[in-house]
Amino acid sequence: MSRSSLSNPLALAVLATLSEEPMHPYRITQVLRERGKEHSIRLNWGSLYSVIASLEKNGLIEATHSERAGSRPERTVYAVTDAGREAALSWLRRIIEVPAKEYPDFEAGLSLIMLLGPDEAAALLTRRLEGLDARIADARAAQDLPLPEIFLVEARFELAMLEAERAFVADLVARLATGRVDGQDLWAEMHRRLAQGDSIAQLVAEFDDHLWKEGTGARPGPSGPTPPTTES
Repeated sequence: MSRSSLSNPLALAVLATLSEEPMHPYRITQVLRERGKEHSIRLNWGSLYSVIASLEKNGLIEATHSERAGSRPERTVYAVTDAGREAALSWLRRIIEVPAKEYPDFEAGLSLIMLLGPDEAAALLTRRLEGLDARIADARAAQDLPLPEIFLVEARFELAMLEAERAFVADLVARLATGRVDGQDLWAEMHRRLAQGDSIAQLVAEFDDHLWKEGTGARPGPSGPTPPTTES
């Protein structure tokens, strides 16, 4: 199975669960939910069946038999193959060992935040703090479960990430409120000009030129920075 195919954490969860014993898809979902894995792995029926089909196609799991309970439809039971166990361990080792670039929505939003005005951005970030506080409270409550630490390690990681994000957002909000974000004046001016009817394309070109003149003095070209022209 290619590395690109091993990109869905749900596939790893399926392999890990089937390593215990053969199960049908509904039972796999039950086990994952009973263990609270839906807090760290996105679970839904559509994705589960797509993952199972892909794992079976690649020889990592195999259908062993079908079973029926009462009047319910027949369910196919799957078992992990030797190749599936090896793939799961290899994949898990890589995840644990190697830091990988991830693309969370919030990071993407921050990269495009200048589409909003500074005041609106600050207001939205302030509301985000409220949501983070609620999630942090829930995450802290989860730490009180009477379980050994190893069974809560992903919850502790989630709490650490939430607290780090809250600290970042709170700092950004505070600096926006006092005008201490570098480039904030330019950002506010862009939105004042937009309100007056200037086009985004015009402003982007104008402020882009301004930033390069005030910064490096060299605009990146297709093969790297293009030196500024000089007049003789």
